Amino acid sequence: MSYPSELPLRRDWMAALAKAPPARLADLMPDLPRHQLLRAPEVGAVMLQGRTGGTGAPFNLGEMTVARCSVQLPCGTVGHACVQGRDLDHARRAALADALMQTDAAPGVAAAVLVPLQAEAAAARSARAAKAAGTRVEFFTMVRGEDA
Repeated sequence: MSYPSELPLRRDWMAALAKAPPARLADLMPDLPRHQLLRAPEVGAVMLQGRTGGTGAPFNLGEMTVARCSVQLPCGTVGHACVQGRDLDHARRAALADALMQTDAAPGVAAAVLVPLQAEAAAARSARAAKAAGTRVEFFTMVRGEDA
């Protein structure tokens, strides 16, 4: 996957960064640019909501542990991140990537970080789908003589 002329939407890169394995994001972003912490990485919880049948009345499903962070680059660009789990370094790297994606460095960050993450996520989804397809059961009805 590449972004020749058009960069992804912010929601897409935020999702890719939040869902990325922390170790993989650290491999892709080994050197962190200069930045100031606006909100130091911290662990908290968010309430998850569900809906009956996907469209019904909302209900509280439960809580999920998250790490969040906000950073500012020397140019003034602010980046935010909220990731599942307790990995503070993951939240910082994701916030830095968000900030960088809002600058002129966006094409480079997209090519070096987002494209590999999205390609690996797509491969993982495909592998899960193939594994699930192996357990699929095909139901059919046999024609009996008296139905003819």
